[in-house]
Amino acid sequence: MDTSYQRDERWPPKRVPSPAASAPRDHLVWAIFNTLYMNFCCLGFVALAFAVKARDRKVSGDVEAARHFSSKARCYNALATAGSVLLPLLLGALIVTGVLHLSKLAQESVGFFTYQFSGTDEDQ
Repeated sequence: MDTSYQRDERWPPKRVPSPAASAPRDHLVWAIFNTLYMNFCCLGFVALAFAVKARDRKVSGDVEAARHFSSKARCYNALATAGSVLLPLLLGALIVTGVLHLSKLAQESVGFFTYQFSGTDEDQ
């Protein structure tokens, strides 16, 4: 008695991923830009390393690992960009406030020095 049955190879239906879902972004151009122009604490280089890993995994067909490395590359790129934009702004603000404070201090000390070294002798 033959109890075997013919298998239907179409069940379960194979899911065909959409092209946008199968190819995660690797953020390589952003990482190169951060490495060359705005390298803050070598975060641009770290982002470049993860972007290259993401591209390698994407080419080899390992989509999940490519998404993982792509996510890390995006995070490091965002940190490098934010640090490279915010730190010069913070430094500029500190310089401006320091100059303003020093000019105010210099204006206040002018009166002291003109009184101290005026050259008039009232003792005679």
